[in-house]
Amino acid sequence: MPAPSLRLLTRDNGVGLSRDLRLMAEGLFQAGFDCERVAFGAGGRSGKAMELDLWVRRLRHGRTDLQIFLERIYPRCLPLSKRNVLVPNPEWLLDRWRPLLPRFDLVLCKTRHAQRIFEARGCPTAYIGFSSEDRRDVSVPRERAFFHLAGSSAAKGTEVLLTAWRRHPEWPRLTVVQAERHARPGPAAPNIEHRIGYLDDGSLRWLQNRHVFHVCPSEVEGYGHHLVEAMSVGAIVLATDAAPMNEHVTHDRGVMIGARPGHRQGLALTHDVTVEAIEQAVDYALCLTGLQRAAMAEAARTHYLASRRQFHARMRAIVPALMGDAARRVVADCAP
Repeated sequence: MPAPSLRLLTRDNGVGLSRDLRLMAEGLFQAGFDCERVAFGAGGRSGKAMELDLWVRRLRHGRTDLQIFLERIYPRCLPLSKRNVLVPNPEWLLDRWRPLLPRFDLVLCKTRHAQRIFEARGCPTAYIGFSSEDRRDVSVPRERAFFHLAGSSAAKGTEVLLTAWRRHPEWPRLTVVQAERHARPGPAAPNIEHRIGYLDDGSLRWLQNRHVFHVCPSEVEGYGHHLVEAMSVGAIVLATDAAPMNEHVTHDRGVMIGARPGHRQGLALTHDVTVEAIEQAVDYALCLTGLQRAAMAEAARTHYLASRRQFHARMRAIVPALMGDAARRVVADCAP
């Protein structure tokens, strides 16, 4: 009897989706399951050519047991599996994909926010949580300064953050890392270091560990990797007080930035952060005592580790139910 088969599918975009594919595969491995990764666009191959390869394999070997679609839905791939599962980012669910939701056996949700959205649409859901890479490096000395990782996203609140910082030359240095396509440098300021363009992973990790404070005034998040990575290093995270950002950062393990509802994006609602809200949050953060910062940093790190363990535990519980008890096991020799 052949071993049950598991396949992950998404687009290889070189950033968020590629990272999610790797993290989900690692999470499945930690939970004891092997899987095939299909990254559409990898190596410059067209999506149609990759779909054709999968169909040829189905004709030769039959359908796979379980497919997990990460954010993106490929309709022509749905018949390739006995069961199909979606792990969505609600803000990126396209209108043309909504009629396909009933074809999924289950929607696995990385946040409670996503679970509420898809339950309201009548989808069967299960909360799995998720995880981000552990970025901690205790060898890097900490500095009482602020860090903002905008990356290649235009929804991190970068412009309003820069505007707020230019109003306050008395504030500590703010280091901003941002991809070139969204960067708007604006007027120079003595306490702003705006790093535009590619930054190698070692340099990025050093910056993440170097700064005591991370400012993350996101407008919307599917999960919030930059928030969770900041928590993994034990930073004091200043985050938008709206879902799903405030599922990660709470008053006892960070600083909340007030926000107001914005506009609809996909199935999610964006949130706008004002200059005044950033000023209030930064002033509060700067008034924290050393003991308060230490307690928040420990709480953030503890939450990160617990969330990672819980994600792996939920995958161990859910995937066998979807694949059957004979699911193929691998030796989980990675670090917990």
